[in-house]
Amino acid sequence: MSGALQAPPQRERRHGGTGLDADLLQRLSAIAPSRADEPLARHTTFGIGGPADIFVTVRSADELARAVTEARAAAAPVFILGSGSNILVGDRGVRGVVIDNQAKDIEGPARRDGAWLLRAESGASFAALARRLAKDGYGGFEWASGIPGSVGGAVVYNAGAYGGCAADVLRSATLLRADGSRTATPAADLKLTYRNSIFTRGECDGCVVLDATLEVVPGDAAALVARIDAIDAERLSAQPRGRTGGSTFKNPEGRRAWELIDAVGLRGHRIGDAQISTLHCNFFMNVGAATAADVSALMSEARRRVKERFGIDLQNEVALVGEGF
Repeated sequence: MSGALQAPPQRERRHGGTGLDADLLQRLSAIAPSRADEPLARHTTFGIGGPADIFVTVRSADELARAVTEARAAAAPVFILGSGSNILVGDRGVRGVVIDNQAKDIEGPARRDGAWLLRAESGASFAALARRLAKDGYGGFEWASGIPGSVGGAVVYNAGAYGGCAADVLRSATLLRADGSRTATPAADLKLTYRNSIFTRGECDGCVVLDATLEVVPGDAAALVARIDAIDAERLSAQPRGRTGGSTFKNPEGRRAWELIDAVGLRGHRIGDAQISTLHCNFFMNVGAATAADVSALMSEARRRVKERFGIDLQNEVALVGEGF
């Protein structure tokens, strides 16, 4: 799950076709480890994706903000990479700067303003946070124990599962805005709805989530861990293991995407090494050496058949990023 910006606009490669701005690479290297032409297949749960012109690994919210600011000063496109789930990177990769967000600091929980609150940097694993909190006797996050994304990605897409979502626990987020300012923004101002927010709707162009303040509820650790164990068992019985981006399409209102895909005869359907799971039809798998073009073609076929039979337009939950579909 990516943690902040929309997919960057693409542009022609520069500097003899490499896309590399050597001066920018040097300046970014002074902030955090940076390298050129990094294959993004190494960093996505699909195991698919061409190279990033420049790949920067940040380990704090401050490094994240500085790297974004430096890239913007050079007029380079920027994409923030969280856990690498919920995205499909094109076979020709991503132009500009990809920032690998490993900012994972967590403070709290602590009692403040009448509630138990914690602050998590945007690169922290949402699932790992949920599990740690349960073991420490704090509830409200059990539903998130199987979500493979980052805290930042959860905020951007209002991630959810098993009856819960980020909107239920988010109190505020610190945003780096396009003008370089940092603002603590109340959750209500982010307009979180089903897998949507001001970020996905283009209402906060250039905004980057630096951290989030989340509310927890004290509870019995053994009961909370047992609830997570039950969710794990349910998920393992219903969702495939392997190289996948997670749920491919959003559920249309009143319907389930997997049921629609199954109804049009696509369970197990394959294009190249991309296959619709036989266990859960809203999970598209890389079962060998699938390309982004393979997965994209499979997604298009699902949309076409569902539209033709049911008149429903399936909307992507997996974001297509970069070039080469």
